[in-house]
Amino acid sequence: MPNASARPKHGRRTRRRRREDPARNELVSSSLESAQQCLFNQDYGTAFVHYLLVLNLAPVFKEFAKESFRFTLFKWTEELDSVGRIQDLFDCYEQALELFPADEVILNSMGEHLFRMGFRDEAAGHFHKALKLRPDYPEARENFYRVANWLVERWHFLMLNDHGRNRKYQQAIQKAVQNGCSTVLDIGTGTGILGMCAKKAGAAEVYACELSKTMYELACEVVTANGMDGSIKILHMKSLEMEVPKDIPHRVSLVVTETVDAGLFGEGIIESLIHAWHHLLLPPQKGENESQEQSATGRVIPAGATVFGMAVESLEIRRHHRLCVSEVGGLSMAAAGELCSPVSCTSEPDESMEPYTTERLSRLPGGYKALTEPFTAFNIDFNNVQELEGLSSRPGQRIRLPVIQEGELDALAVWFQLHLDEESSLSTGPQEDTCWEQAIYPVHITKGFVLKPRDELVVEVSCRDAFLRLSSVAVVRNGHEIRLDKRLDSQDPGNPISSQNPEAELCSALACLQTDQNRTKDFYMLECAEMALLNNRDYHQSFNTALGKLISQLKVRYQTPEQSSGVQSDSTDSHDLLYVLDVSEGFSLLSLIAASHGRVKAYSSVEKNKQQEVLKRLARSNNIPEQYLEFWLNHMEDEQGMLKRPSREKLWSAILLDCVETCGLIRQKLMEKASLARCLLEEGGRIFPEKIVVYGMLVESDTLLLESAVQGQEPTLGFNIAPFINQFTVPVHVFLDFSTLECRHLSESVELFALDLMDASANYTNRDVTVRATTAGRITAIPFWYQIYLDPEISVSTLSHNSHWKQAAAVLQQPLEVKAGDWVQLAVKLHKSTISISAHIQNDPSPMM
Repeated sequence: MPNASARPKHGRRTRRRRREDPARNELVSSSLESAQQCLFNQDYGTAFVHYLLVLNLAPVFKEFAKESFRFTLFKWTEELDSVGRIQDLFDCYEQALELFPADEVILNSMGEHLFRMGFRDEAAGHFHKALKLRPDYPEARENFYRVANWLVERWHFLMLNDHGRNRKYQQAIQKAVQNGCSTVLDIGTGTGILGMCAKKAGAAEVYACELSKTMYELACEVVTANGMDGSIKILHMKSLEMEVPKDIPHRVSLVVTETVDAGLFGEGIIESLIHAWHHLLLPPQKGENESQEQSATGRVIPAGATVFGMAVESLEIRRHHRLCVSEVGGLSMAAAGELCSPVSCTSEPDESMEPYTTERLSRLPGGYKALTEPFTAFNIDFNNVQELEGLSSRPGQRIRLPVIQEGELDALAVWFQLHLDEESSLSTGPQEDTCWEQAIYPVHITKGFVLKPRDELVVEVSCRDAFLRLSSVAVVRNGHEIRLDKRLDSQDPGNPISSQNPEAELCSALACLQTDQNRTKDFYMLECAEMALLNNRDYHQSFNTALGKLISQLKVRYQTPEQSSGVQSDSTDSHDLLYVLDVSEGFSLLSLIAASHGRVKAYSSVEKNKQQEVLKRLARSNNIPEQYLEFWLNHMEDEQGMLKRPSREKLWSAILLDCVETCGLIRQKLMEKASLARCLLEEGGRIFPEKIVVYGMLVESDTLLLESAVQGQEPTLGFNIAPFINQFTVPVHVFLDFSTLECRHLSESVELFALDLMDASANYTNRDVTVRATTAGRITAIPFWYQIYLDPEISVSTLSHNSHWKQAAAVLQQPLEVKAGDWVQLAVKLHKSTISISAHIQNDPSPMM
């Protein structure tokens, strides 16, 4: 190597000193001073502009100004968010990342905004970048865990762990390829497994498409890792947008797909297959041309499906979809109108309603009762394009089902058999051990309807908008028709049902018409979890009692001389009013319950106009003066100011916080809200709840492992997939029904953690808990739930049988073998409302708490 040091140095040429620019330096200095002054004056927008100028002109100030710049960015983007200037918000983040491209805090914050706006793929990318820059950054890690549940849904793990399903798909694809299907398109490729099966079977050309950016990138990684990146072309697009020869060079002979949901058609398989037959697939084989080459014809895997259903009784389904109680927290619900979930199936499409929801019947809390035998509802041939095209115009079919046992009609449960080819099929039935749930079509009858043996239930099956629709339309009892759906027209000569009692028919028609008119006027939708909450009498009664105790104490404490002498005032301007603020998420009756105690002005968080109307109706019918109920979000421009005093003179007597998400996690920023709430309480006022205690238990559950990650050391069908998809494994499993979880209890329940919302000094972030194993086994998870204390004597549990909350579980990365009598030490951590738990065997036999 040449000796560079021997070469002559020309200092003036190689070390030319940068000429100072006094005007530029003055601009930088004055802009920096202006930025700091604007920051002091809380003029964040102007401060941000000044900082941009300084850092672009003088990058040397980056380290010096980084913290102030971040603070300014976050404050300014909060203001932009509050006034809906979303494009400006993201422009600011782009400018910030041009200056600090490797700043994990800015990346994480932008990801949070993206996620709130619904851009989950983009949010995940920013969280992932932040984690790569700083793997121990807890905010980015927790955000990534939350978004991972949306991006890679848990059924992906169950599906890849379902060895029977995987083998059947592989065998069907292999047989098709060996029979001449040499060009293959995998629609909705996911991890790429079906496309790789085709290539492994010997297909000459394989194409795949995937709409999700996250799954597309994952599939590309998997295909590359398995040495097929040059032989499988993956497109990031919907199959409906694909064209020949623009995206693929010619039509293919085989389409493979599993774009089916629990209701079979919900992921758009009908539309995508119609498009594929017209634009991407070779024509189907003609029956009279059996001798023509298979390579010149097209086909689809799966070849078709058969849909089954049955009527069921289930209290769990009922309480999530219709009002089951007449009184809530001391309030009569008679004037509420018809309240039900947004899941309701009719033969006529309704964009405001979902036709079905999903449940795993085998894990339904309280179980279910079959009221009819399973029946065949529908057959579809995916290799018949004319049948696919005629699906939406196919007339509805009415099926009469004999009732086999007495019970209240709550829903129609639906599953299907997926025919991969002539020999192989997959069932999603409730009796199968599979990754599938069943579709649930709830029945909205306010007072319910009890079916009896020898009744016949009339079910209508249709497919108007490429959604499978099943609805219970009538019951035939002793030859007479009892309508459950007014669209059933017994005067239609094509209708197989006819009433034998014209007078009853007339009365039924009038009642149905009246019901329909009332429904239009007094029909209100709540989310399924809100319906379940409304049906939880114990929860509302506990709040009613606790609020009553506090209000009584405050009334006595602050009683004026006039009130002591018996003089009362009903004016809302009176200085003796107590103020209660409810910041619950969604629909809540708690403000109305507080106002029912008298001399209380309650502020409700309910935002939707129709739901506010329900509260007003209930207030009037329960004799609560209208002026005692206020919808404070109606008057707020800035969502950040959610906890404000009602006036300069008054503080809040009680602030009601919504502490636990339906999925089983503590709400984000709960402790920050509690800290702010404590500052706004009057003397003697209280936050509800005042304390949350977290309980847990050691369990062995293969189910939780299968739903959390791809298990085992063996590659899936010989493909290396697990390391890539397991990047999206999350340590906490949510939406868990502990009462029906398949697991072995390895310990008694134990207190894991406590959060005191009234006393910040009593809180901690880490706790070691020692629990004794009562049974030998493998600890795979620690399910946890909450006891929510409204005051020291009154509490509600998220584990109760009528709770609207689900539970969660911390799943261990490696199962821990224990013997009966072993002491297990749990390290429980809470960071910004997120709980994490690790476990190890404790050698010291003495328990530590």
